Amino acid sequence: MQFNFEKLITYQKSLIYVDFVYDTRERFPKQEIYSLTDQFRRAAVSISLNIGEGSSDTKKEFMNFLRISNRSLRECVVCTAIAYRRKYINDETHEKSRTLLVEIAKLNSGLLNSLKNPSDNRKSSTNPQLEATN
Repeated sequence: MQFNFEKLITYQKSLIYVDFVYDTRERFPKQEIYSLTDQFRRAAVSISLNIGEGSSDTKKEFMNFLRISNRSLRECVVCTAIAYRRKYINDETHEKSRTLLVEIAKLNSGLLNSLKNPSDNRKSSTNPQLEATN
């Protein structure tokens, strides 16, 4: 059995990002364990948590939780930039993090737009994100 939000592509991709951050932060120096490392992990997890938590409420509430998810996503962008500048991550890891975050941001944006304008979705091709929330 599966909860409806687990079918959302944005949720599935956010879990991939959580795994990525957990794997990446293991390479950070020990002195960062209670600062950047912990902040990065909490922000990444927050993306998924807000998608899941918000999906059971009204559309208005779900949209608010998606916005909070986007704030956590932007926090991960900053954590990625700091880690890269401090040379805790290499070019490849930096690029992968940013690519995953852009993908999740686009999915969240599409889902937000489909929730704002459900009539627009009926006129165009079906939005798989919206279908999964019903």
